[in-house]
Amino acid sequence: MDDVRRTLITPPEPQSRDVVIVTINEETISGFPYRSPIDRRFLADLLTTIAKRGPRAIALDVLFDQPTEPDKDEALKKVLWELPVPLTVSYVDDPKVETPDQQDYVDHFVPPQARAMANFAEDQFDTARYILPGHRRADGEYVPGFARALLAKIGKPVPDEKIETVWHGSPDAESDPFRIYPAQIVRALKPDLFRNKIVLIGSDFSISDRHRTPYAAVYEGSRGMLPGIVIHAHAVSQLLEDRPSDRLGPGADLAIALAIAMIGALIGRSDITLMARIGLALAAIMAFWAGGFWIFHAHHILIELVPSTLALAMALWMSDSLGGREARRQREYIQSAFSRYVSPKIVDRLIDSPEALSLEGTRRQMTFMFTDLAGFTTLSETMESAALGHLLNTYLDGACQVIQKYDGTIDKFIGDAIFSIFNAPANQPDHAELAVRCAIDLDAYGEKFRAEQIAAGIKGFGVTRIGVHTGEATVGNFGSLSRLEYTALGDAVNTASRLEGLNKYFETRICVSASTVEQCPGIAFRPIGNIILKGKVWPLPVHEPLAASGLTAEAARLYAATFEAMAREEPEALFLFASYVDAHPEDGCAGVHLERLLKCERGIYIMMTDK
Repeated sequence: MDDVRRTLITPPEPQSRDVVIVTINEETISGFPYRSPIDRRFLADLLTTIAKRGPRAIALDVLFDQPTEPDKDEALKKVLWELPVPLTVSYVDDPKVETPDQQDYVDHFVPPQARAMANFAEDQFDTARYILPGHRRADGEYVPGFARALLAKIGKPVPDEKIETVWHGSPDAESDPFRIYPAQIVRALKPDLFRNKIVLIGSDFSISDRHRTPYAAVYEGSRGMLPGIVIHAHAVSQLLEDRPSDRLGPGADLAIALAIAMIGALIGRSDITLMARIGLALAAIMAFWAGGFWIFHAHHILIELVPSTLALAMALWMSDSLGGREARRQREYIQSAFSRYVSPKIVDRLIDSPEALSLEGTRRQMTFMFTDLAGFTTLSETMESAALGHLLNTYLDGACQVIQKYDGTIDKFIGDAIFSIFNAPANQPDHAELAVRCAIDLDAYGEKFRAEQIAAGIKGFGVTRIGVHTGEATVGNFGSLSRLEYTALGDAVNTASRLEGLNKYFETRICVSASTVEQCPGIAFRPIGNIILKGKVWPLPVHEPLAASGLTAEAARLYAATFEAMAREEPEALFLFASYVDAHPEDGCAGVHLERLLKCERGIYIMMTDK
């Protein structure tokens, strides 16, 4: 809620006069022979061009962890080591990110005096929120954070501790806080645009370098997920201008929380009905929040609303529990909150062990399943609303019964689509296997239901497409005071959704990621390929359960051998797939691979251009 206030109530602010951003975007890299790494001859020329324009300092947010073309590498390295303008370059020292060989390459490529840590300090919701001071390497070398390293180059003293980012405002809803120029037009720009400016250079074409920011509390897409170079620009601007924090401080926040908690305790102990106590508490909360918003708007002082509200609620709850209502209220809450989308067995487990339920966001490994009906939008345009509603409700009711049979949590319905979670809110050690077996049963149910509708004359009822992925995400109750939703947030959720969409391309019905397959030794799968999802860099091995493929054991064995030949890029792969498809024309996935081979595509690495 603090982020909502800052985003919506902060008054307009002129663009930064001191910080300029140069972005390497899709149009920039379209002129390169390859997308990644960024063409280093271009970077060398770009740095040289900007340096001649008289900037105060330059910061380059690009990682150099592998060689490219030797002549281009040498040209850029020479510029990095000899640039006459103060320079900082992004640097990483993390064995989880860089291999030893990559780290050695970075150490030899980037001058020690130019190194700056590229990472951000995130909160528990993976939101970039703080400015880190720096990092000490194993050899004792101290590498300052990106913004601090840059300001040190121009002699600007900055605090050494971790501080919260104070985000630079925008002039209006349509403008950016900083002047941003595409890298490919820098030569055509007036030199005065860079003179005595701090110039930050970074990418704006890869989703992997976009990070969740406080703006995501209000805005979706690119307005909430900012490129790393823009986040660095906010940090540089804050430290350069000595922007003070808008927070009161821990002492004042604690005093306010205690005062509000006292109000909650007095309400909880009052001799009035339960509904009256709840109404009085809500009125107190509304008055407190209205005052907090007014104070921020009038004086730009941020009073912590959520902790104080939670303190009031906790004091109210504790006072009420002293009257013997704790167990009853807890049971009523769990039943009302979860009984509609969690199996009764899970609800009973939560009631018996309520400590397993966290009302706050927690990060844990889960398995996510997305389902969607093919062609349902087209079908909906040809049916009357009453008949359509009955058809969809009947289908969803049966699908939910299958999901709850495997103790899955139904997170939400999105039209005809269903998003389900396994291993939350209660622990399920075998969550990956439960999800896959659920997907197989759901596929069987969907095919049976589709056949029944076709027999009844509904010709356009499509197949049920399913995506399953296991990974870490944040799960908990999110929303507003008026409406909370138990859901999961994170890249793993998006990956599961993307897997569901792959079925349309590969003519399959279930796509399962390798992270799920690895935890299902008792289930047979066949490989589909190593898929590079749109916006991703690393390939994701994707598989299909044999139970959903409709293949016989002999056909599955033959497909596996044929796929292996394609993986080894053997010339015979085209002939093998042609023979296989001729014998098994119903196998759409094999047909897709055959078309790829006929187009002279090789191997099992497939880059998707659509989500």
